[in-house]
Amino acid sequence: MPKNKKVTKQNLKTMSKSSNIQKARSSSRILKYGAIGFTRNIWLSVAATLVMIVTLVILFITVIASVILAGTADTMREKIDITIYFEPGTYVTTLSSMANTMRSEKNVKSVEISTSEEEYQKMIEENKDNEDIMQTLEDETMRELMISGMDATMRIKVFDVNDLSGVKNIVNTDKEFLIHIDSDKLPTYDVNRTEIETITSWANIARNGGIVLSIVFLAISILVIFNTIRMAIFSRREEIYMMKLVGADNSFIRGPFLIEAQISGVIAGVTATTIGYFGFHILAPHLERYGIDVSAINNILESKWLVLVYVATILIGILIGTISSTLAIRKYLSTRKSHRRKRK
Repeated sequence: MPKNKKVTKQNLKTMSKSSNIQKARSSSRILKYGAIGFTRNIWLSVAATLVMIVTLVILFITVIASVILAGTADTMREKIDITIYFEPGTYVTTLSSMANTMRSEKNVKSVEISTSEEEYQKMIEENKDNEDIMQTLEDETMRELMISGMDATMRIKVFDVNDLSGVKNIVNTDKEFLIHIDSDKLPTYDVNRTEIETITSWANIARNGGIVLSIVFLAISILVIFNTIRMAIFSRREEIYMMKLVGADNSFIRGPFLIEAQISGVIAGVTATTIGYFGFHILAPHLERYGIDVSAINNILESKWLVLVYVATILIGILIGTISSTLAIRKYLSTRKSHRRKRK
């Protein structure tokens, strides 16, 4: 009895090993037939790959444009400040007192004050290369006249530029502010807001428009690959029939066509990411000249994350190819089944 048990275990091990070898051989044949099929229908394969490349490039551009424009809007929000103008000659102690009042507002990130003399020095620094202005300001009388007419300022940075109610409330109700504020110059609450809103709307348009275009080209890509696989199946229908006769199952028949579509996905993924990478580096300097912040994307594409970008794009390409080929093969197999039922 123990001897029989030992023989049975040995047989099971042998059968399991044989099954694994058979699976490995089957997988290698599927890969081989898939690669042969891809080169056999090279023009159809190229057409399907090109459409997939366009789809992935549009998707790549959509993601990059959305990140760049959103980052630019955030950068502008960081730089924006609110300037409040006070009467010339307002003392630094008074400015400091008002600054402390403003800092009590929870939405205020930072407050900087500048006296009339300091504002004059800033103007000198900004115009130091202008000889005409500098010669004019060398005169002591002119200097005193300029300082006496120059407003003191308070520059405020806030956490949320869309909620300025607290800042406005202090400016409009605090007695110290009301006494010293320059009634002829309004605080710059809305400076750069239009630009920020414009860039934010561009980001939304880029994201939404890119998604629509990606969906359209995704549908086109799936249809092209679907028809490419169907044509490949039609041209090899006799081969498939012979494979069926010798006992090949549906998974073995389906495998090579899946491999063909997945090869297109890999090629499209690598090509689309490479086009996106070099295209970005060509356009980045031009975008920076217009104040567009490209640092977030540049940091990704110039680091180890680039490998993950390639992997993600390739996986999307493989997914598109797999879905398309699966639909085409399922359509063919279901059609074959219906024909057999009619014959019976």
